[in-house]
Amino acid sequence: MMKEWIYPEEDAYGEYKDADQIIADILRRRGIESGEQMVEFLSDAPKLTHDPFLMKNMKPAVIRIVEALRKGEKICIYGDYDADGVTATSLMLTVFGRLTRNLIYYIPSRFDEGYGLNKEAIRLIHKQGVDLIITVDCGSVSCEEVGLARELGVDVIVTDHHSTNGRRTVDCLLLNPKQEDCGYPFKELCGCGVAFKLVQALQRTLKRTDGTPAIDKAMLNSLLDLVAIGTVGDIVALQDENRTLVKYGMRIINRNQRPGLKRLMEGVKLTVGQIAAEQIAFVIVPHLNAAGRMMSAKTGVELLTAREVTPEEGQKVRELVDSLIENNRQRKKVQEETYLRCMELLKQRGQTAAEEDLFHVIEARDAHEGITGIVAGKIKDATGRPTIIVTPSGDGFLKGTGRSIPGINLFELLNGCGQLFERFGGHAGACGFLMAENNLGALRESLNRQVGAMLERDPKLLIPKIRIDAVVTGEQMTLELVEKMQMMDPFGQKNPKPILAVNDVCISDIAYMGDRKQHVRFRAQTDEGASFECVLFQKAQDMGDFLFEDSFVSLVGCGEINSWNGTDRLQFQVADIQ
Repeated sequence: MMKEWIYPEEDAYGEYKDADQIIADILRRRGIESGEQMVEFLSDAPKLTHDPFLMKNMKPAVIRIVEALRKGEKICIYGDYDADGVTATSLMLTVFGRLTRNLIYYIPSRFDEGYGLNKEAIRLIHKQGVDLIITVDCGSVSCEEVGLARELGVDVIVTDHHSTNGRRTVDCLLLNPKQEDCGYPFKELCGCGVAFKLVQALQRTLKRTDGTPAIDKAMLNSLLDLVAIGTVGDIVALQDENRTLVKYGMRIINRNQRPGLKRLMEGVKLTVGQIAAEQIAFVIVPHLNAAGRMMSAKTGVELLTAREVTPEEGQKVRELVDSLIENNRQRKKVQEETYLRCMELLKQRGQTAAEEDLFHVIEARDAHEGITGIVAGKIKDATGRPTIIVTPSGDGFLKGTGRSIPGINLFELLNGCGQLFERFGGHAGACGFLMAENNLGALRESLNRQVGAMLERDPKLLIPKIRIDAVVTGEQMTLELVEKMQMMDPFGQKNPKPILAVNDVCISDIAYMGDRKQHVRFRAQTDEGASFECVLFQKAQDMGDFLFEDSFVSLVGCGEINSWNGTDRLQFQVADIQ
């Protein structure tokens, strides 16, 4: 699939003199402009954080919790089944478990209950004698559910980070930096991040009888591993306070202190001391998510809150790790089978549809609900089209989940045909909904029509784009540059790995790899004699027109450090060739 390369505007320096100028120019384009901001952004010991009491309703929430602890009221932590919800629940249980024995938690089933608060869960929690529910990562617009809790005499404090999209919010104490009139200066905390700010406020408030803090600073800092996992896992902006939380959290992770996390990292062969945001995103988070996708998210909570003092506790931790690894293995298997089946359904539809769909709506009746979002994302990446997968939900209803491409706001498209849904939610890149089965045709027609109108205004809308951060020469593509770029880690949302372009290089030493020769290594050399090693994964056969000895090409990709036998070498991971 041909991609459009989007070059940056002319750099601030005319021509880069060194690696520091390249990095400074990339940061400038990302809104980090002053020298002071750059030093903070790149610092290994960042200081950027905000007073938790700047968050709307923080003080009354803390007062209500202190009252509940003083009276011995029963508290329920109500979470969510993804990695953000699991880490947030684990964080709250870790803290409140030190403050009270009158504590339970509840995470709804993805399959039977769906996301957020639900009335049956509220009734069940009430029957267990709970006086106060504290939600994490959910609840901002659960007005009816909170109303039911209050009718039953149960107080609710909602901690959340999701945008309310103009909808009415709950009539209770709500901690959400995105709510109206909230003065908290950073809006992009994840659910676990908001939970951490509540604990931070409690740490400043709660005192023992001798006047010392009931939550000491060491315990507060020990929670940052959970915050880092939740922040990276929920794909929120790795800017501002989130960088501070994640950098210190990765430090805690690499100290290997949490028993369950330590055993999980051993089980998935991660090297302690070398854990970065990439390993969190692509190894730790998928294993935590797999529990909620395939069975029960409680497995993740049990692991992250586990102790390993006795042999019995150690055995339990190992069983939990084995369960997560097996869940993730099953998730991958089911995901690949579903992806192939959905691609076949698209092919069949393409043979019968009058014209090609601009928006894929796939009815996958036998798809496992827990992985449809991932599969929608894979199909979106493979086809360059926004994609929704719908599955039966019983009683004549369909449940849908979707993923979109840059430039197409999925929430706005659904809003444009909102009358078709029983309920829907999401944001620009992802969505979920419930609708009557007989509305499927109308949904497909509406989405295709809306994207068609957008395409008339922007004919390049559906062409995949690669946004280049900097154009460098072959001489500038050095190990020193890549090592300095590592200072921009953690990479992720709104701070991706820098994409570099290197123009007019000559290819040599081509070596194919993989059982289908789907990968390839080669060297790139400039007229001035500089050269560097390149690797292209998965797409070697697609690039056959470019991959021959002595061909001159331009490359885009990321510089990496390839460590082997104690030696570090530059490796350029190619994303595209022209």
